[in-house]
Amino acid sequence: MRVCVLGGDGYLGWPCSVYLSARGHQVLTLDSFIKREWEKKVGSEPLAVVKSLEHRIEAWRTLSGHDIAFRVVDIANEPEALCDALATFQPEAIVHFAEQCSAPYSMASRVHAVETQRNNVMGTLNLMFAVRETCPEAHLVKLGTMGEYGTPNIDIEEGWLEVDHKGRRDRVLYPKRPGSFYHLSKVHDSANLEFGCRIWGQRVTDLNQGVVYGHTIEELGDAPDLGTSFHYDATFGTAINRFVVQVVADVPLTVYGRGGQTRGYLNIRDTMRCIELALLFPAKRGEFRVFNQITENFSVNALAAKVARVGNAMGFRARIDHIPNPRVELEEHYYNPTYTALRDLGLEPHLLTDRAIEGMILHAVRHRHRINVDSILPKIGWA
Repeated sequence: MRVCVLGGDGYLGWPCSVYLSARGHQVLTLDSFIKREWEKKVGSEPLAVVKSLEHRIEAWRTLSGHDIAFRVVDIANEPEALCDALATFQPEAIVHFAEQCSAPYSMASRVHAVETQRNNVMGTLNLMFAVRETCPEAHLVKLGTMGEYGTPNIDIEEGWLEVDHKGRRDRVLYPKRPGSFYHLSKVHDSANLEFGCRIWGQRVTDLNQGVVYGHTIEELGDAPDLGTSFHYDATFGTAINRFVVQVVADVPLTVYGRGGQTRGYLNIRDTMRCIELALLFPAKRGEFRVFNQITENFSVNALAAKVARVGNAMGFRARIDHIPNPRVELEEHYYNPTYTALRDLGLEPHLLTDRAIEGMILHAVRHRHRINVDSILPKIGWA
């Protein structure tokens, strides 16, 4: 099918473009490269050098014989260019990664919060109107986040909640308690997209994704001309990436607070498969469906212990240190999300095995000369 990938320069957008291209889909990717500017603002650099998108597309074309079309479009600020791209390409499906994705970045200041919400909410609104005007039958697959839910003291359902209230029953969007202005922007997206489905008959799959780990997929391998980003710093990195790099850099693994914070995780290969399944089994016209895109849950303590154990088995001197938590969040809480829909469609998860952690540690070893230890400790506080 014809698939437009928004945010094709990013950690997930680039592998997704390649993954779909390798399977014979006609792919158009859009990006404005604003993420690279945000990284510069906070002194964040990926562990390995990430080549330009144009370079990677040419390398992929040479390696595979498959093409990926590309246009520079800022979906938050160039609605006319977005409409033109969609009108010309006429996608059957759109995969939307084009958002500011860092909770710490969004909490750094008023400017960062406004920038995050403006980019994310306005970009998604522009996309909704562009789809309505140019390709109304296109299926939009939106990368949401499990962070929309927060950590409620009840089970987390897949997007919707059946409510009995004063003798009446209804189905409502699951109540959201996000923990940052970034996660709030995702909540606004979800509300807007559900509205578009209900009022305009749009078709949307909202993938509430957990924390993604892994530095590559099979199609990319470890080719330096094809690689995607791997962030480990306190602003754009994830806890598992931070722990992996700290093992290699011989510094303590930094657990925020008591470390009982529990989240859902999934392998980058499973992210690609989840998107593929969403495309192969699209939402119906007027349907806003939500899939919780995770495969297992870990507390920060459990995650640090797994990485440290594997690191020590590989001959490193891994140890764990608890530091003051820069975030305002529960450090011990109930967490029981439902995540069956994607498995029902055929997802066979790759779990966080010792081998998977070893692969990330070896990736860090190959690029240890680029590790900036000073970027790892948090400098942005919530309070």
